[in-house]
Amino acid sequence: MSSPHVPPSQTSVAVQFALTGIIWGSSFLFMKVALTGLAPGQVAWGRLVLGALTLGVFMLIRRERLPRRPIVWMHLAVVGVVFCLLPFLLFSWAQQHVTSGLASIYNATTPIMTAVMAWAVFRVERLKPVQIAGIVLGILGVLVIVGPWQGLDLDQSLIAQFAILGATACYGFGLAYMRRFLANTGLSPLSFAFSYIALAAAVMVALTPVIAVGPMVWDPWVLGSMIMLGCLGTGVAYIWNQNALRAWGPTRASTVTYITPVVGVVLGMLILGEPLAWNEPVGALVVFLGILLAQDRLRRRRAVAV
Repeated sequence: MSSPHVPPSQTSVAVQFALTGIIWGSSFLFMKVALTGLAPGQVAWGRLVLGALTLGVFMLIRRERLPRRPIVWMHLAVVGVVFCLLPFLLFSWAQQHVTSGLASIYNATTPIMTAVMAWAVFRVERLKPVQIAGIVLGILGVLVIVGPWQGLDLDQSLIAQFAILGATACYGFGLAYMRRFLANTGLSPLSFAFSYIALAAAVMVALTPVIAVGPMVWDPWVLGSMIMLGCLGTGVAYIWNQNALRAWGPTRASTVTYITPVVGVVLGMLILGEPLAWNEPVGALVVFLGILLAQDRLRRRRAVAV
């Protein structure tokens, strides 16, 4: 991690960006393995609590300051619930019914959701026609992944896919909310990430009797998956993501979602032996094209080439 006063170098940010994509892409495998011994609520509970404890240790070592204004804490609480608690619960429940690779593919819709929230809900962006076309294309990509020509029985798998889209909508809402209300807090990436994750963990601890009580089966694989999911995926990776967000801006930093589905699909196939239907990667490519249009990247690249 970088010094709280000296911004990280571009090389350091690039390395952190790549590692974040690999860790977050692996998180779908870790969730799938953890669910062999834990209930979905327990996975989400452990992920948040371990992430908060990990970041808390770094906070103590670095002697970082916490937010002082109550209004900042209020906004961070909203982010903690919407950006962490709700999507973690939705992903954990959904991965009982879908492959880890498919979950990672759907996770790539986050930039589309962010663009919609920033434009339609918070009015912090004005979208050009090409960007609106990108959002529509992204939706078509999701339809290709769902594969309606196969028949739409409302079984658990289809409901789980919509639950994952609900989770990415939460991510989009959270990112747009941060931009609208928390852009100038003056907090370091570590303090910022710790504050909202700790608040989400506190809410989760309060809900323990409802969410996390039940039988558990621990083995080295379940334990290792939870440590990786919590300490790395919900701890260190969130600091790296904040570093990339501040160094590169939200548009470029959000391209980490190009890495996560590739990692998630490959690990699911190699380690879990998960199948991959033809429409899933094809739909993912359509979604990626929609992301490029929604972020106005194709036009920018043509302008640079000229």
